[in-house]
Amino acid sequence: MTADSVFSRFPPFIREYIYAHGWEELRQTQLDAARVIFEGEDNLLLSSSTASGKTEAVFFPILSELCALPLAYDGVKVLYIAPLKSLINDQFYRMESLLDESGIPVCHWHGDVGASQKTKLLKSPEGILQITPESLESMLVNRANDIPRLFSSLRYVVIDEVHTMIGTDRGNQVICLLSRLSRLAGCRPRRIGLSATIGDLKMAADWLADGSGRQTQAPEPPKQKLHWRLGLEHFFIQNTDYHQAATPLEATDTSDKPRAVADAGYEYLYDAVKSRKALVFSNSREETELVTATLRRIAKARGEKDRFLIHHGNLSASLREDAEIKMKDESFDAVTCATVTMELGIDIGKLSRVVQMEAPNSVSAFLQRLGRSGRRGDPPEMLMVFREETPLPNAPLPELIPWELLRAIAVVQLYVEKRFIEPPRVRKMPLSLAFHQTLSTLASLGELAPRALAERILSLPPMRALDPESYRALLLSMVKNEYLELTDEGGLIVGLAGERIIGSYKFYAVFKDSEDYTVRYEAEEIGTITNPIPKGERFALAGRVWEVEDVDIPRHLIYVQPIEGKMEISWPGDGGEIHTEILRRMREVLFENTSYPYLMPNAAERLSSARHTARTVGMDKSPFLAFSDTSGCLFPWLGTRAFRTLKRFLQAHASELGISNVASFGCFYITFKMTPDTKDFFLSRLLSLIRRDGIDPLSLIPSSETPISDKYDDYIPSELLRRAYAIDKLSPEEVMTYFVSEIQEKENAR
Repeated sequence: MTADSVFSRFPPFIREYIYAHGWEELRQTQLDAARVIFEGEDNLLLSSSTASGKTEAVFFPILSELCALPLAYDGVKVLYIAPLKSLINDQFYRMESLLDESGIPVCHWHGDVGASQKTKLLKSPEGILQITPESLESMLVNRANDIPRLFSSLRYVVIDEVHTMIGTDRGNQVICLLSRLSRLAGCRPRRIGLSATIGDLKMAADWLADGSGRQTQAPEPPKQKLHWRLGLEHFFIQNTDYHQAATPLEATDTSDKPRAVADAGYEYLYDAVKSRKALVFSNSREETELVTATLRRIAKARGEKDRFLIHHGNLSASLREDAEIKMKDESFDAVTCATVTMELGIDIGKLSRVVQMEAPNSVSAFLQRLGRSGRRGDPPEMLMVFREETPLPNAPLPELIPWELLRAIAVVQLYVEKRFIEPPRVRKMPLSLAFHQTLSTLASLGELAPRALAERILSLPPMRALDPESYRALLLSMVKNEYLELTDEGGLIVGLAGERIIGSYKFYAVFKDSEDYTVRYEAEEIGTITNPIPKGERFALAGRVWEVEDVDIPRHLIYVQPIEGKMEISWPGDGGEIHTEILRRMREVLFENTSYPYLMPNAAERLSSARHTARTVGMDKSPFLAFSDTSGCLFPWLGTRAFRTLKRFLQAHASELGISNVASFGCFYITFKMTPDTKDFFLSRLLSLIRRDGIDPLSLIPSSETPISDKYDDYIPSELLRRAYAIDKLSPEEVMTYFVSEIQEKENAR
């Protein structure tokens, strides 16, 4: 279809919308979406850069088709699924006038939506329904009889931020829900996935299509020349000589002002966002709290306005919404310190700059965060700030390497050089999800024969790799522990223990949660923390310090009052997995002589120093280094799963290798004690072991170990969890390839 023919298919109100926005031509993304939707019946995966108008691109042709249908209350026509309630509340505001003109109603459905709006939809189902995965799960469980009436005419399912779903239990939950909904309602809607960061278009397209009965078209994103403003700067925490930290991004204010409030890195950060609307990303809630509190302390010490907001998952909805509203206000130069909650596509207006504390966890996260700035014609702009303890004179070698700086450079270079984005992971034994969907299906449909239940669960696309014997073992365990009950007729129903699980509102989410305590100051809800804090103790939340006045354990409430000071608090969680490509590129960064134009003076000097150290000790010659006759270190340059496999292999064969006390830091290096005769033969012994026996992942998990990682793992037999961990969390193939090819080649060359 040509641009003219696409434009002519749009009804007058869409054409007027395009004219009103001053668009002189349709973008390639809009043409691709219209071609797929207008010309066939395939699914669509639309991947293009942040702020490229993906939502409008798919809704122009969708609304065009809906407007051609007869007006009738015959069910929801479009189901829009988003990972965040805030994304649902925000996503269509740009198109409010367009939707008003179309006459097609839009309904929100999630935990914060009032009953009256939901009742209205139930009485007169029509138009577009925006919903979270958890609310859709609840609807299937509690309103199964309404599903055919609500969704029998469903034509489209739009899944936003699809990259956050692929390869996760939550994403697999969505595919399960869509399969169950289609079966109950007798519909076969087309699926449309939206994302700015897809690593493998084919894998993502296959994931989106699974169970839909349709092919998925995934147009290649428009090739765009990279135009970024990017800067990386490094500080030693003990360094107070802030005035040397000049930056080509012109972020530094070198006027004579007191700078004794924090270390040089934080002072630099403060001036980098001064008088700007900005986002400051951290990789954890703890760091976000610390950054916010420190910036507020600097503002107070300088006698300047506190413009700093905070946004993460443990804050109350009102505080998060307050940050979103203030960021949208063009007249207010707010700075919001955030985690991944601000990474997704909530439109918060035009940002002057994004700052990242330490390295992003992935290439995908880097692109998502960078893309939050640079809208409305300006190039994206990001500053990365690295703070590191000054190594002691006798520090061991690994502590002399700036791992976070290397990782950040690797992330940037992988995208610049290869347009690499991490491909999705496919889980073969999603046992926690199988447990959850078993309870959910029986709660929805009532009694089912074991064979019929197994057919329903194992036919769900994410469960197809789960073998029948493993699922049978899971069902037997669920009956034994009263999560399920066997009726006199031989059918299965939800048991007493299962009813207790389903009875909690937390059941509908498949991601792991905690028994959080709600923090209140007078009538205001501040947020939640994981563990109760004793009366009189202090902790940080929402970028401020609080003192506990009272604790109500049965009701999970903590009453506080604000005080001055600086404290920390921690939440459970991890930083996610790192792909092997990032580790390999980190190795190249450390050993190549390339100068990167985005490195600022301190960062460039720190990298140069690390390169000199690494070459001096021979890290470029071998992945194994002996610190002494009795201690050694291995630098495998492998991603999280392969690194985890190698560490377990070393622990399992420690006596044969002559090592002990195996320990690791992230997935950067492994240290161990060794006998004096091990030093000269460690790598050859390791290679010999791997070639002789291979790597059996199941043998690396002791029978006494029960690997718990997902929400419902506590309810699953240990032997099943060990198998699932071996299959889905370890990567022996990567380790074998690395040692049998690369390391053997290096050993032969020595």
